[in-house]
Amino acid sequence: MHRFLFVITLLLGFAAPAAAQEPPKVTTLFSRELSDVSGKEATMLIVEYPPDGADPVHRHDANAFVYVLEGSVIMQLKESDPVTLQPGQTFYEGPDDIHVVGRNASKTEPAKFLVVLIKNKGAPDLIPVQ
Repeated sequence: MHRFLFVITLLLGFAAPAAAQEPPKVTTLFSRELSDVSGKEATMLIVEYPPDGADPVHRHDANAFVYVLEGSVIMQLKESDPVTLQPGQTFYEGPDDIHVVGRNASKTEPAKFLVVLIKNKGAPDLIPVQ
């Protein structure tokens, strides 16, 4: 009987769906047209990764400036090595960069960073890439 229960428990464990990864929380602080740069705007965001949280592969049709506020994040652009950033460190993504890794380095603590995007007026903040 114990062997039967062990096998059933083992099978149920493998059949159970994996927990969905919680997406980051993105808060827009402001967005403002740049009066001295025709057709451009600046958007400032706070991104909060839950423990083990991550972004999908994406790009920004923008210049993106990142400043880590709390925790530790791992960032990687296509054809570049990953970097692990701590509070006070920065990261840059250009308009043609593909962001292949953006995730919390911790499985137990949240992470938070500030992003400033300089982009075409009305362009989306993030563009998913397949």
